Amino acid sequence: MKDLNIKSRHLLRKSQSKLIIKEIKKFFDDADIVFKKARFELVSADTYELLFVDGNFLFILIDGKPFFSVKGALKLQPKNKLITVDTGAVPFIIKGADIMRPGIISADSGIREEDKVVIIEEKHSKPIAVGYALMDGDQMIGDSGKAVKIVHRVGDRLWNLNI
Repeated sequence: MKDLNIKSRHLLRKSQSKLIIKEIKKFFDDADIVFKKARFELVSADTYELLFVDGNFLFILIDGKPFFSVKGALKLQPKNKLITVDTGAVPFIIKGADIMRPGIISADSGIREEDKVVIIEEKHSKPIAVGYALMDGDQMIGDSGKAVKIVHRVGDRLWNLNI
């Protein structure tokens, strides 16, 4: 797998960190407590904008706003914006497929189209991917159609990223 080309990296000022924490708080309630004294670093790599917190890759910027990386979701265990997929869908997702409606077991009813979401597998309830919803959560279970566009997944170029 080709390494990422790091274009730039810099620590965020305290004022910038506060803005990031404010955005993270929208989907992770304890953000102001967990990240109060954290050191945020913004890394531009190829087409990605990545956010490291105390040296750990926890967030990816999607449309300029932070959202969990898969490792961030594993570490921080979000409670909302979750979509559970059946075991049969996992190998396809790991290979890069988007989430299709027939593979979805449950979806947070609070999900709205274009929301950032965390994909978890049913057996161990562990995050395997993040992406954005192509429809509302209450419409995701069905017979056909794409429900989620994947942005980052276990095994992709970002999964083993270390800086």
